[in-house]
Amino acid sequence: MKKKPAKTDIVSVTNVQDMPGRPETLALLSDIRSLIEAARMRVSTTANVEMVLLYWHIGDRIRKDILGMERADYGKQIVQTLAGQLGWSHFVQITALDDPLKRDFYSEMCRIERWSTRTLRAKIQGMLYERTALSKKSEKLIQRELATLREEDRMTPDLVFRDPYFLDFLGLSDSFSERDLEAAILRELERFLLELGTNFTFVARQKRITVDNEDYYLDLLFYHRSMRRLVAIELKLGKFQAQDKGQMELYLRWLDKYERREGEESPLGLILCAEKTTEHVELLQLETSGIRVAEYLTELPPRRLLEAKLHEAIRLAREQFAAREVPRLEGNTE
Repeated sequence: MKKKPAKTDIVSVTNVQDMPGRPETLALLSDIRSLIEAARMRVSTTANVEMVLLYWHIGDRIRKDILGMERADYGKQIVQTLAGQLGWSHFVQITALDDPLKRDFYSEMCRIERWSTRTLRAKIQGMLYERTALSKKSEKLIQRELATLREEDRMTPDLVFRDPYFLDFLGLSDSFSERDLEAAILRELERFLLELGTNFTFVARQKRITVDNEDYYLDLLFYHRSMRRLVAIELKLGKFQAQDKGQMELYLRWLDKYERREGEESPLGLILCAEKTTEHVELLQLETSGIRVAEYLTELPPRRLLEAKLHEAIRLAREQFAAREVPRLEGNTE
């Protein structure tokens, strides 16, 4: 006795285009498949949220009941806000950080730029937070910028730009020219973009800028989607020089006049040099001109030495910031 063929389960249909039938039937099956996939994604996200909150509550009870330590409600609020967007493995890495400002920074950047756990680990190991301009501000200003990022999803230059930039992946020898550096960056453009940040888009190399019938050439031009700005990059082999500011200002004013589109913010400039001369940068007040100066490293020093250098840079920058703030606050009280 012949068995009747089994009925086809709609859920198991994977290629509705190969099935015979009327177009409306095929469209129906396709829509049903899409609904099923969407439902699976929602279930997965909900399960992830519940697991994150479960583990948080377990850890919270252990800290309070066994270790006798209190946990601030603030930590719970962060977890609940981010649980639907980050996975448990993200939280494992973020909660291991000892600085609450660092935890906030990596949490929000991970959410905004949609980092995988592997990328998050690389960013933490690469000391991204310590290399941002944000880390060199006062604690109060850092909290304010992170709150703006959390509430408005708005990136600022202090979050975007860093110093130094790690370009060890370029594989450059001890002696190289600016053209060699530029060519190596373009050859490793994907990795260079990863070091710059995920919202950067490459626009042009050796962008010609003509002023009074005289041609100038900008090394690299990028666009940052979140900031909605063009970003001009100049590469320098040696120390930062005062005349580098004038050159970049000319490029930025030209880009603002001829390349800036409606709805975009004013272009920004980044001067990448082998050595940053701190007092020059301070006296020239570059940030008021929309210019940032940063060092690049084609070979990374030992991690301990790099950490010490970055922490010292943060300490000095915060001292300078505090010194500038005191006269301003005293003037406001008179």
